[in-house]
Amino acid sequence: VMGSKNLKAVAVRGTKDVSVAKPEEFLEFVKVLHERMKGPATVKYRTLGTPQNVLVHNSLGCLPTRNFTNAIFEGAEKVSGEYLNMRFVTKINGCSSCAMRCEHIAVVPEGPYKGSMARVEYEPLWAFGPHCGVDRMDVIIKAIDLCNYYGMDAISAGNIIGFAMDCYEHGILTKDDTGGLDLRFGNGEAVIKVVEMMGKREGLGNILAEGVKKAAEIIGKGAEKLAVHIKGLEMTGYDIRGLKTAAVGYAVSFRGADHNRHGAYALDIAGKVDRFKFEKGRSKLVIEIEDLYMIIDSLIVCKFSRGVYYKGFEDLAKYYTLVTGIYMTAEELKLAGERLSNLARLANVREGFSRKDDHLPIKVMTTPIPDETVSKGSYITQEEMDFMLDDYYAHRGWTKDGIPTLEKIKELGLEDLAHIVEGKV
Repeated sequence: VMGSKNLKAVAVRGTKDVSVAKPEEFLEFVKVLHERMKGPATVKYRTLGTPQNVLVHNSLGCLPTRNFTNAIFEGAEKVSGEYLNMRFVTKINGCSSCAMRCEHIAVVPEGPYKGSMARVEYEPLWAFGPHCGVDRMDVIIKAIDLCNYYGMDAISAGNIIGFAMDCYEHGILTKDDTGGLDLRFGNGEAVIKVVEMMGKREGLGNILAEGVKKAAEIIGKGAEKLAVHIKGLEMTGYDIRGLKTAAVGYAVSFRGADHNRHGAYALDIAGKVDRFKFEKGRSKLVIEIEDLYMIIDSLIVCKFSRGVYYKGFEDLAKYYTLVTGIYMTAEELKLAGERLSNLARLANVREGFSRKDDHLPIKVMTTPIPDETVSKGSYITQEEMDFMLDDYYAHRGWTKDGIPTLEKIKELGLEDLAHIVEGKV
């Protein structure tokens, strides 16, 4: 919405204190949560940070490598959370009063990128590392540092460069297009150069800066088949060919390929479900997490803290009640989460989105995982995709085309938006 209005930010300065309805009870509850943050629910964030995912995903055959060509990376050890913390992390920061301290600040100690500094999380590390076939941590840190400087999203930037490398490997792009750059997978120096080209919108960088979907359309020659995105948003570091619960969460996400809208990858990776198949009713698990995430985001609490809300909606409802003084039950909050999910869907429907847009990247649906790993041969067929969507829409109370029904709209108190679906249900 802001982008369509050329609005960069909204700055608000308050002049009054923020009051809490029940301060004593609130502080006691916060103390409980604070202690939980020191426990097993957040141990990953406090120790290696999200880069711990690298070796975990690699062992499970779900680490997207070379633009989703492979699902394991032979250089994973060199870009692992363990390697990062041992050789590059100089400081671990935390937000005020937070017991997790999740910000791992890395500095390149030597070499051509000496002094480059950045907070390193799994997703940007994956995007500039395994996704581009790069096993050099100094390159990854420098690339993230440059993205911070130019104001670019590091996940998307790395994804786009991996796409360009795939195009180069397939002969769709040549040195005439790249300005002489050798854009083969694994070329770290080329990664740095292309980040700068995108930041300055120079040469090929001017095209790539448009994002992977539009860049593929401009380049043509079959580049669209190599563009890994959903609804125009570049994919993140989960190879959903072997994470089929996560796959439906990605497909239906209202903002595209965003793992933070559904979190369903956790069910697959933790082994709570059979991640290589999708049975009837699995969507209910995805929907519950989606609605919970809606509330977490709306309350503006850290998503990394989600594990400390042992009772889920009940804990969050208590949070809301103690702060506002307005009594809220877990059931009411859960309904609010469902309302928000449907509201987001209605916004998409208004803009012309429907089932046709709940797609997965072409490579995910046409290229089986080739590696000798537990996930070998796994991918998602169109038949599976159709089954996933049918199951999800049914449990959401939407039509076969993914449109919220009038009954669902009324049930959630969204009657004023019923006009959006007129003629579509």
